[in-house]
Amino acid sequence: MAILIGGAWPYANGSLHLGHIAALLPGDILARYYRLKGEDVLYVSGSDCNGTPISIRANQEQTTVTAIADRYHQEFIECFQKLGFTYDLYTRTDAEHHHKSVQAIFLKLLENGHLYTKKIEQAYCTVDKQFLPDRFVEGICPNCGAKARGDQCDNCSAILDPLDLLEKRCKICGTEPEIRETEHYYFAFSKFQQQLERYTEHAEQTNAWRDNALQLTKRYLAEGLPDRAVTRDLPNGIDVPVAGFEGKKIYVWIEAVAGYYTASVEWGKVNGVDMMKWWNAQTTSYYVHGKDNIPFHSVIWPAILRGLNSEALPTHIVSNEYLTLEKRKLSTSQNWAVWVPDILQRYHPDSLRYFLTINAPETRDADFSWREFIYSHNSELLGAFANFVNRTLKFIEKSFDGNVPQVDVEEGKKAQVAELYKVVGQKIEAGSSKAALDVIFEFVRAANRYFDEEKPWITVREDLAACEKTLATCTWLIQNFAVLLKPFLPFASEAIEGMLQVRAESWKPQEALAQKVVNVVPLYERIDVKQIDEELEKLAANEK
Repeated sequence: MAILIGGAWPYANGSLHLGHIAALLPGDILARYYRLKGEDVLYVSGSDCNGTPISIRANQEQTTVTAIADRYHQEFIECFQKLGFTYDLYTRTDAEHHHKSVQAIFLKLLENGHLYTKKIEQAYCTVDKQFLPDRFVEGICPNCGAKARGDQCDNCSAILDPLDLLEKRCKICGTEPEIRETEHYYFAFSKFQQQLERYTEHAEQTNAWRDNALQLTKRYLAEGLPDRAVTRDLPNGIDVPVAGFEGKKIYVWIEAVAGYYTASVEWGKVNGVDMMKWWNAQTTSYYVHGKDNIPFHSVIWPAILRGLNSEALPTHIVSNEYLTLEKRKLSTSQNWAVWVPDILQRYHPDSLRYFLTINAPETRDADFSWREFIYSHNSELLGAFANFVNRTLKFIEKSFDGNVPQVDVEEGKKAQVAELYKVVGQKIEAGSSKAALDVIFEFVRAANRYFDEEKPWITVREDLAACEKTLATCTWLIQNFAVLLKPFLPFASEAIEGMLQVRAESWKPQEALAQKVVNVVPLYERIDVKQIDEELEKLAANEK
């Protein structure tokens, strides 16, 4: 089965924060799981280097768009690697291959009759002497009254046109822009209203989308899909490949969401593989992103695909709600955020992966607090999971000279583990990573109770056969935890396989029992709770 997984493309205009990782982590969990199942997985993403946010940052730092994009793209790659993300291709939107593929998509939509030109009014800054990209216009949302950008209101999720804003201001200089006439290409989204209604009904029937995506999409469709301008007078981006439109760029409506396809094209070209295997009606696809990106994936991208006569519509929309920080909304402008490069210098990547999964904002906003993060690490990762691994393997190392007793594993545990693989797999495939990890850790706690009840430290002297059965069973459980937790805690899984000298590459109960335990070391270190206050003080001190 072909599995396509697309992770949202972060803007290369600043460092990643924990909100980004919370939204993107489900993609890596899915990719790792499906590879263990033996499916053909293609997992792609990249840095958005063409957008207006890059221009804003470049203006602020008085440098070039390329310099900003290069800096953060490289930083993103390093962060994702340290977190264990397993993208097949992590690329960038300013790459030549992306530009060429997007231009081909634009021309195909034009050929198919879905693009038309129209003269429109657009905000123009007389101070900066340029038409303003949507995000360069700020003001008041006409729907809810909150502060908003010209493309979207983060408060009510409305897709906006800059001219809709009240009290418009240029983001660069703060002056009120003029309204001037310019000509652009429009995409006839309205032509796809009925097709998208049927598509959304099917998604609701199959329960393949998160509820927030379903409800928001139904709201957009109920309001009626307006045609949208898909070219802009932008300072950087992909040139419109049509005579007479020199200097104009293909807008984010087409350009950014097409990245999943263009990355697939490039990956196929580099690896000599027909990427259409992942772009047909039989493909199972997961689009993983935050709440603010829902309409791009549930409305805009499906409409573009239908405009290209493609049947490869998104099957699963995995859209998180927001992650708050210490009960407050994340704010990059106020520096109220936990930055990924910083936290990775001091904490284990598994600790982040665990906390952001077990507390994932899957159905409602979730909060990151330093107290909960550190106590979660100490009590769950260390106290339950790592403790079970360490106490079992250390006991074998000390009392059996590292030799795992080669006796039969308890039959009851075998049946339970077989069921565990089934249940966890079903939850991961449904996009419920949090519930899947919860089920595994319930079993980890049960394994600890089993060790306590069997008392191998006593039976090693009084009933050696019982002791050997307990240790063989616990070792086999650890082998299976290493597999079951590979999608979630890959670094611990790798460490366990090293200590047991085994390697599992399939999603099923392990048949052979490990024979030897070597170099037993703790999976994690305890975090001093004094760090809670230190981190809170640092967060407050850095706030702008």
